[in-house]
Amino acid sequence: MEFVKIDGSFGEGGGQIVRTALTLSCITRKPITLEKIRQKRKKPGLKPQHLTAIKILQKIFNAKVEGDKIGSTSFKFIPGSIRDINIREDVGTAGSISLILQVLIPISSICQKKVELFIKGGTDVLWSPTMDYTRYVLKEVYARMGINVSMELIKRGYYPKGGGEVKLEIFPSQIKSISLVKRNTKKIKLFCSFSKLPEHMIQEKCKKIESELIEKKFDVESIIKKEDTNDSGASILITSIDDNSVIGVDSIYDKKINEFDLDLDKIIENELGIDENLADMLVLPASLTNDMTVFTVSKISRHLETNLYVASKFTKCKYGIGKIQGGFEVRIEGVLDASI
Repeated sequence: MEFVKIDGSFGEGGGQIVRTALTLSCITRKPITLEKIRQKRKKPGLKPQHLTAIKILQKIFNAKVEGDKIGSTSFKFIPGSIRDINIREDVGTAGSISLILQVLIPISSICQKKVELFIKGGTDVLWSPTMDYTRYVLKEVYARMGINVSMELIKRGYYPKGGGEVKLEIFPSQIKSISLVKRNTKKIKLFCSFSKLPEHMIQEKCKKIESELIEKKFDVESIIKKEDTNDSGASILITSIDDNSVIGVDSIYDKKINEFDLDLDKIIENELGIDENLADMLVLPASLTNDMTVFTVSKISRHLETNLYVASKFTKCKYGIGKIQGGFEVRIEGVLDASI
């Protein structure tokens, strides 16, 4: 048996390379050996959310796994045959649900199987997309690429207690390429959710952000919602979406400084096609189309470089990056394998 060998310390050297390698292993049916996992982090090796993703994929694909334990810096994953399945999983505490969904959604839809998933864990935690970013930004792009998914947020879960609940249905899909190159709208939506924090304080923070956007001639619609959760917390998402662009910026409320750590320039100044976080999430599905995906982005992140590297190792897709005014244009020529 020939394994695809992946160096887990490549590029950003974090959990992204684990998620992307797992996803492409399942889609292409190629076994993987992943080594030096999260070697560049203070605490190297697999974390609970990685193990949950592995556990779920093991069930869906009847996979064989070696080295699947917390702190493991290497593991082998051998995918078997996929089947329709209904799964219930608990990441534990506040492990990121959003990062797990980045793995599951493309796999199930591309492999033409229906998966129903009920998952508990963290919905809005540090170092991962908020659940609103996943629901309103990533899901929007997935839909344009033909990926059909239903996502219901039952309960939010903030750090450290977690306890968030999400119900997911993923349907067989025919994936296609897209082009996102130029923002043509001044309309913006602001979504904010909070729990067990003073309402007047959150309203004040949102009003200040809204005023900054209006000052820059944006038309802002705000949706602020108080929700019941196990722990106190808040998250915010700002989106700008039109036919040629999908841009989102999100943040978790920092209770130590009583502020959202939000870089508004990333949406005010961005007149390109997508935001830098979305860029790395598009690589995987784009590599599996039968056409050319094109997008423009302000920055080439280490996550994007990592995903381009891993995708090319599995699919032999071709990609190119060119400098343009205000950022970069990325082209990915997908390699659709009829056997997948």
